[in-house]
Amino acid sequence: MSEQPEEKQPQFTIRKLYLKDLSFESPQAPDVFQQTTTPQIDINLSTDSTRLDETSFEVVIKITISAKGDDKPLFIVEVEQAGVFQVEGVEDEQLRFALGVTCPNILFPYARQVISEMTVSGGFPPLVMSPVNFELLYRQKMEQSEQASNTTH
Repeated sequence: MSEQPEEKQPQFTIRKLYLKDLSFESPQAPDVFQQTTTPQIDINLSTDSTRLDETSFEVVIKITISAKGDDKPLFIVEVEQAGVFQVEGVEDEQLRFALGVTCPNILFPYARQVISEMTVSGGFPPLVMSPVNFELLYRQKMEQSEQASNTTH
């Protein structure tokens, strides 16, 4: 009887969740608190992952929020919420999905909480971000990279 190599079971572990970077600015304070117009909110969100070793990865969600009123900046919040995740026993596509969808879904509530707390600490009403569909963003990113590779060939 020959021994077959034991197939690794998929494993996913959260090693550490942390705030990597945080910035809040209200360059027009205290004048901005006199404004009564509804602010325009611009949200820029991205994710990134870095391999730390054979099975460990750092995943970072970067969110920048700019609020303007009367064409003047009210506030700017920049947050980098990060985590170290251990992922084993998965194929390349599953790994990319875990790093692009599963990990950001875990990190996002923490980033949303920090953003809400920062806007309140800055003297503004809490800014509560709507949920983000990271799977849709992941699929769009995959389609864009496929199209880019098709045009270069």
